[in-house]
Amino acid sequence: MSAENATTTETLALVANVSLLFTEAPYLERFERAAAAGFTAVETWWPWPAAVPGDAEVDAFLTAIGSAGVALTGLNLFAGDMPGGERGIISWPERSGEFAVNLDLVVDIARRTGCAGFNALYGQRRDGSDPATQDAVARERLGVATSRLSEVGGTVLVEALGRGLNGAYPLESAADAIAVVRQVRSDTGLANIGLLYDTFHLATSGDDLIGDVKDFASLIAHVQIADAPGRGEPGTGNIDFTHVLDELWASGYRGSVACEYKPTVPTTDSLGWIEGIPRLAALRPIVS
Repeated sequence: MSAENATTTETLALVANVSLLFTEAPYLERFERAAAAGFTAVETWWPWPAAVPGDAEVDAFLTAIGSAGVALTGLNLFAGDMPGGERGIISWPERSGEFAVNLDLVVDIARRTGCAGFNALYGQRRDGSDPATQDAVARERLGVATSRLSEVGGTVLVEALGRGLNGAYPLESAADAIAVVRQVRSDTGLANIGLLYDTFHLATSGDDLIGDVKDFASLIAHVQIADAPGRGEPGTGNIDFTHVLDELWASGYRGSVACEYKPTVPTTDSLGWIEGIPRLAALRPIVS
């Protein structure tokens, strides 16, 4: 194998998170923008304010993805009022109805799109709620989601969020999230639940990014990248992405890498950093 071919084949595919990228355009137009920039796959936070939107809204979402010719590879479960500060409902006992109907729709979207990655944000601690009760609720619901999504080839992702930025969210480090992953795997006997390794959140919480890869490589199910501090594109903060991505590769990770950052310039202008990281597959923008 030539050196050129080795470079070509030994790379990780990029995914555009359209909840943070291409926000210059209305939401349903971002899939076309991502395709034009050279992305072949996209992921998104839950796109609607309700756990179950109307059929027409779901159809418009799926049509926009199909028309753009991109694959939907990641979708967040309904996470409550994200603009209002909520970060998931998985551990909130009183949100059982929303969780159940949302999961039904998520499974349907998985069947219709082939989407395989599903981020289930844990939810913050609730005033007046017993943390042990919340953890038990979360463990049960994550088990249900893991079982249901296993039937459609899906993997549940458990994400730690940056310390001090997300209220009383109890999973702040990779170790926190890994403990939940291991519990649910033990409860269900299923392996389709893993860590969402997000460089921005883990670095913000003070984690050693390289140490996390070495410690938890076999349980990393997905990777999202943004620099820290600031959550901008790589190169705007202090993270050594070449080192991180080389370590992920050496650990055996062969999944995709999602760009989930807040561009400091127009999105298409923010993509130049990709060329400087050999471990990432190059984008091939569409030339009109």
